[in-house]
Amino acid sequence: MNSLRATRFWQDFDWPLFGAAMLLSVISLTEIHSATMSVHGENYVARQLSAVIVGIICFFVFSAVDYHTISEHIPWIYLGSMGMLAFTLVFGKSIYGTRGWISFGFVRFQPAELIKVVAVVALARFLSELRGERYMTITDILKAGLIFGAPVFLILLQGDLGTALTFIPALAAGLFVRGIRPAALVSLCLCFLFVLPVSWLLLKDYQKERILTFMNPDLDPQGKGYQVRQSKIAIGSGGFWGKGIFKGSQNQLGFLPTRHTDFIFSVVGEEMGFLGVIVTLGSLVFILLRSIHNAQTARDNLGMFIVIGIVGILFFHIVENVGMVIGFMPVTGIPLPFLSYGGTSALSAFIGLGLVMSVRRGRYVN
Repeated sequence: MNSLRATRFWQDFDWPLFGAAMLLSVISLTEIHSATMSVHGENYVARQLSAVIVGIICFFVFSAVDYHTISEHIPWIYLGSMGMLAFTLVFGKSIYGTRGWISFGFVRFQPAELIKVVAVVALARFLSELRGERYMTITDILKAGLIFGAPVFLILLQGDLGTALTFIPALAAGLFVRGIRPAALVSLCLCFLFVLPVSWLLLKDYQKERILTFMNPDLDPQGKGYQVRQSKIAIGSGGFWGKGIFKGSQNQLGFLPTRHTDFIFSVVGEEMGFLGVIVTLGSLVFILLRSIHNAQTARDNLGMFIVIGIVGILFFHIVENVGMVIGFMPVTGIPLPFLSYGGTSALSAFIGLGLVMSVRRGRYVN
């Protein structure tokens, strides 16, 4: 019996999806090494490699576990996650003005990154259990909003606006797929437009400066606009073939800040050129499209909503990060999945793919 299960596991395994994630991880480790080779005292590559290895292990674990089992226990997991966010808010470590990290010795992780996956499963269970009409009622919409609203509120209290924004696309995708009346959709859009001016008053000064600089990079070319200007120079100077690994001038000479984290895509563009950009973006888009295909072939609504939520989060990360480094989006500090330095980000991405794989494997189960 165990042999049969193992055989079916590998037969149903989505090798192209896993291969795309592995290719991106190799590019990530290569460019992180290039971006940090002049930094002494910190071995960023070793840390990221450790995170990738743990992420791969979690990927296979979540691939092997039935997603229905996770859904059954999600209420307790969700409550525990909320407790973790509250703990982080009080006792967490503050980095770049955000109190969102917990440290255990040399290990440091960001709970908000992992809780995005928890919220996706919780929302998927709620949406899949709705019965009755084609369209959701206002009460249903409010309940769905509360599932995501509670962790978003705590994350905003931590000062992490970027991570809080990543929850919105997953919620929007879930509501859209489940069914929302046109009148309700228009009302939500109007409420969003009404909240925008009010939210400006709640933003911190550095967050306002980021938005103003995005609208006019020349407003502070040596300050808040410096990153984007240097990022554009780096990507533009890469040409078609790139300057070569470890040979990017903007990267190696330190003109590009946070190049191993938020602006890792700029390093790829400079050193690997247009060809490297196409391979990188192509792999990311392939993961999105392959995941959507797995959602379409899911055996039930629960699996479909889980995958749609994961796709929503990954899509927003990709659009925001890539748009940020080329000046089309404001700088928010949102990492690029599978590429940016950050152990928790890598772990969250692999767990998300593991859930996608679990849904894929369950599509033929009676």
